[in-house]
Amino acid sequence: MSAMSTPNWNRRNVLQAAMGLAAAGGLAACGGNNGRGGSGGSGTQLTQMFHAYGEAGTEQAIKRYAKAYTKANVTTNWITGNTFEAKLFSSLLTKQAPDLFEFHPQIQLVKSGQVADLTDIIDPVKDDFNPADIKSHTVDGKIYGVRMIDDPQFFFYRKSMLAAAKVDVPTTLDELLEAAEKLTTSKVKGVFLGNDLTPAINPLLWSAGADTLTADNKPAFNTDAVAAGMKQLRQLFTSGNLLLDAPADYWDPSAINQGLCAIQFCGMWAMPAMQKALGDDLGIFPFPKVGDNGKQSVYNGGWSMFVNAKGKNVDAAKEYVKWLWIDQKKYQEDWATSYGFHIPPRTSIAQSATKLKSGLPAEGVKLFNEFGHFDNIGWTQSMITALTDAFTNSVRKNGDPKATLATAETKVNAELKKLFG
Repeated sequence: MSAMSTPNWNRRNVLQAAMGLAAAGGLAACGGNNGRGGSGGSGTQLTQMFHAYGEAGTEQAIKRYAKAYTKANVTTNWITGNTFEAKLFSSLLTKQAPDLFEFHPQIQLVKSGQVADLTDIIDPVKDDFNPADIKSHTVDGKIYGVRMIDDPQFFFYRKSMLAAAKVDVPTTLDELLEAAEKLTTSKVKGVFLGNDLTPAINPLLWSAGADTLTADNKPAFNTDAVAAGMKQLRQLFTSGNLLLDAPADYWDPSAINQGLCAIQFCGMWAMPAMQKALGDDLGIFPFPKVGDNGKQSVYNGGWSMFVNAKGKNVDAAKEYVKWLWIDQKKYQEDWATSYGFHIPPRTSIAQSATKLKSGLPAEGVKLFNEFGHFDNIGWTQSMITALTDAFTNSVRKNGDPKATLATAETKVNAELKKLFG
């Protein structure tokens, strides 16, 4: 599932409005859709908040799971439009705050006491989770949040278009630029990297052998290789070979499905829709290597379930999270593979998920395992904004990459000092 509610919401800018917690506001009118369809259970009332996923059947699935739960009445707030994060965080300041909600691991949520420690319910099955998912939700040895789905992102390409242009699958950023030029025609652009190019930021770092932060929380992105990669993306941006201002952003498969581009960066969630439209004329490859010391990379996004530590029903919410996202493996596999393709965070489920065992889905799993990178819980929205600004000022506005990276590093260091001293 694309994890998108409308074409206006950029998946990787999910926190852009989220941290404006001072902008308090109620959420009483945000769609109290009851997952149980009426009274029942023990009488305990729980509210969970989800953004509206793009694929058909997702809302019905979440409500179906909730209805099967007998120990509480679980109401689902299904937030449409492009305001999920703003509504979530404003809601957390009010009496209408959800008892549990989906989001991404962020250290501010932990340090503010907003999310509950779930170590006790995860520890018994900790070894069955992808270790990277556990790490990305852990602060000071405690686990905050249960990963529901892993969402690897890579380049999809039209095999027939590459063959007609005599283009090999790119393995380096240089080769991607060359391929974009050869694949561009009067009707088709060579590559689509999203309308604002931000999906390329983290993969560019990793493919250049860099990272957002070091293991001891120091900036790790201001390198010569990253700067050189930004120059190459600037070259691609001005070449005329990049699809810009597409009708829908990168998370939606319509650009490649409608023949607007030969290569599109997107997520594994869109693979079924692409296969339905394009059949076997579809391949995938990781973000190409950048520079001599880099390595191909795959960005793993995803969504996690958190319990509101400031809510009235913390224990009941934790019990529901344990029931659904730890005990109910059938529902977990259904959520990961029936509405678009995702990789289940549970190793045992991932290994038994038949839809991911062959063909292009299996290739996606292989790339995920070989080249996958996960978000760092210490990489906050302020840091994301600082690096995004550097990227924009360099790639879109022709600023000096090293200068923009240095500015971002100064801002990130200031934020790190606030968080870690």
